[in-house]
Amino acid sequence: MKARYNRISTPNQKMERQIAKQNPDEKLFNDIVSGSVKFAEREMGKTLIQEIKAGRINWVSVSAIDRLGRNLQDLINTLEDFENLGVTLRVDNLGLESRIDGKPNPTFKLIVSVMMNVAEMERNTLLERQREGIAIAKANGTYKGRMKGSVESNAEVLKKYKEVVKFLNRKQSLRNTAKLCNVALGTVQKVHQIIKQQEKVL
Repeated sequence: MKARYNRISTPNQKMERQIAKQNPDEKLFNDIVSGSVKFAEREMGKTLIQEIKAGRINWVSVSAIDRLGRNLQDLINTLEDFENLGVTLRVDNLGLESRIDGKPNPTFKLIVSVMMNVAEMERNTLLERQREGIAIAKANGTYKGRMKGSVESNAEVLKKYKEVVKFLNRKQSLRNTAKLCNVALGTVQKVHQIIKQQEKVL
């Protein structure tokens, strides 16, 4: 059986463009989670791996390789897991499949390897530029980071994390809300505590 794995980082993003590429014989696995989360730790990522190990899935397609992950080592691990389990992976925007006639496709491996390394270099370069920019701004006295000791009011926190409030009001768990909104669990706990405090007042 074939499967299509789709991923968006936050509920505000649209998945339709990825789903539109679905073939009729593909089962959909849709995740709303940051690309930095390990594939094996994502809700639908875990489900897909279980289906593969059970022998129900042997072919997976994605719109782009970064749907599987943005962390270089985790992406390598995921691709190796697919290969070891005999899964053929198709990447739409490359027009390539990881296996041909049941054997590893060397062209696929080469191109994906180059792409992953370039993406990693770009991320590192961006982070370095950000650090340099902050250092220069601090030296010039123009850095606009939050003042040390400043605290957001409860109203500001709730306004800033509207999506978190929405999912908590829908009775989502704290961990699921953190994943759906792509925020830290501590942030969700803080918002949850503020909501509880307001309910007591009311």
